[in-house]
Amino acid sequence: MRKFLLAASLLGFTLHASAADLLDTVKQRGTLKIAVEGTYPPFNYKENNELTGFEVELAKALAQKLGVKAEFSTSEWSAMLAGLQAGKYDIVINQVGITDKRKETFDFSEPYTISSPQLIVRSNETRSFKKLDDLKGKKLGLGQGTNYADIAKAVGGIDVKTYPGSQEYLQDLALGRIDAALNDSLLIPYIVKKTKLPLKAGAPLGDLEKSGIPFVKGNPKFKASLNKALADLQADGSFTKISKKWFDRDVSKPPVAQ
Repeated sequence: MRKFLLAASLLGFTLHASAADLLDTVKQRGTLKIAVEGTYPPFNYKENNELTGFEVELAKALAQKLGVKAEFSTSEWSAMLAGLQAGKYDIVINQVGITDKRKETFDFSEPYTISSPQLIVRSNETRSFKKLDDLKGKKLGLGQGTNYADIAKAVGGIDVKTYPGSQEYLQDLALGRIDAALNDSLLIPYIVKKTKLPLKAGAPLGDLEKSGIPFVKGNPKFKASLNKALADLQADGSFTKISKKWFDRDVSKPPVAQ
């Protein structure tokens, strides 16, 4: 009987532990494990061997609101969501678009950026690329595993070239190895302003897109706390301060609202 009670007790403990919300795990650990590319300026990148960027500052502020420390890992985008699903980290902050397909696997925070896909072309480009149809028969560079690849491939006739990160395809674009690139509209001003690559903004494409913070499903307390932390950063002005530092505007609002 004593063995049965002990076994039942251990089973109950195991079931309780397996049902623990991510918030409890994060609080007990004292750290929030965060994945970023680390090669995606101005969102997240390394400067003097230290991670910096809009999303790095935002992640640190969110962790502080949750009462824990931010612990970063870097990963290629193509493997990042698989790593999240495997439990390598708690969240991803890397301009992850909130799509119906991704919501089948992950829960998301409220959106923290609103933007749109936009073409990037060489600064001396004279051809007119106003829409993806104009790139049929041309080479288009973009990141592996991004929803931009799905958008481009759906058109048909475009030679889609995928790369591990933005640095690689922007370099190829500057060298003339591809005809255009496709990325988040928030990235373009930074490229033009901060890099020495001979590139410029091309035409905006498609609808506005919302990006949020994904995490494993089944963690309602964590979701509520994460959204509260975001709301608190908005309310006390911290989010706007961080956003304006990197983009000169509040990126949680549509561009038309600025």
